[in-house]
Amino acid sequence: MAGSGLVLQLQKQLGDYTTSLFNEGFLDDQFNQLQQLQDESNPDFVVEVVSLFFEDSDRLLNELAKALNYQNTDFRKVDAHVHQLKGSSSSIGAQRVQRVCIAFRNHCEAQNIEGCLNCLQQVKQEYTLVKNKLETKLERQLLAARRSSFPM
Repeated sequence: MAGSGLVLQLQKQLGDYTTSLFNEGFLDDQFNQLQQLQDESNPDFVVEVVSLFFEDSDRLLNELAKALNYQNTDFRKVDAHVHQLKGSSSSIGAQRVQRVCIAFRNHCEAQNIEGCLNCLQQVKQEYTLVKNKLETKLERQLLAARRSSFPM
C-alpha cells in the first residue's frame, strides 16, 4: 500500500506542477488538447510531439542565428523560420515562445535588424525556459507512470 500512496503523491505533484506552468504563462490550453490525444494505444504521444518540437526549435534557432548574422539579411527567410517556430510552439501550447515570435515577425516585416536580434535573444530565453520546464514535467510524468505500473 505504501507504493500506491507514493504514486498518488507523485500524481498530485505532477498536477500541481502542470498547473503552475499554465499559471506562469508557459503553456496554454493547446497543451491540454495535446494530452487528450494520448491514450493507451499511444502512451508516449506527448513525449514524442514535444521531443519533435525540441528538435525542430533547436534547428530553427540555429538557422535564425545564421540568417541574422549576414551583412545583407534576407528578412523573408528569417520571417519564414520565425513563422515555422511560431507554428510549432503554438501546436504544443508554448505560449510565451509564440508571443515573442509574433513580435519577431513584426520586426522582420519592418526589416528592423536590431529588433530581430533582440527578439532572437528573447525567443531563445523563452524556449530554454519552456524546454527545461517541459523536460521536468515529462520526467515526472514518466516516473509516476512507472510507479503505477510497478507498485512497490
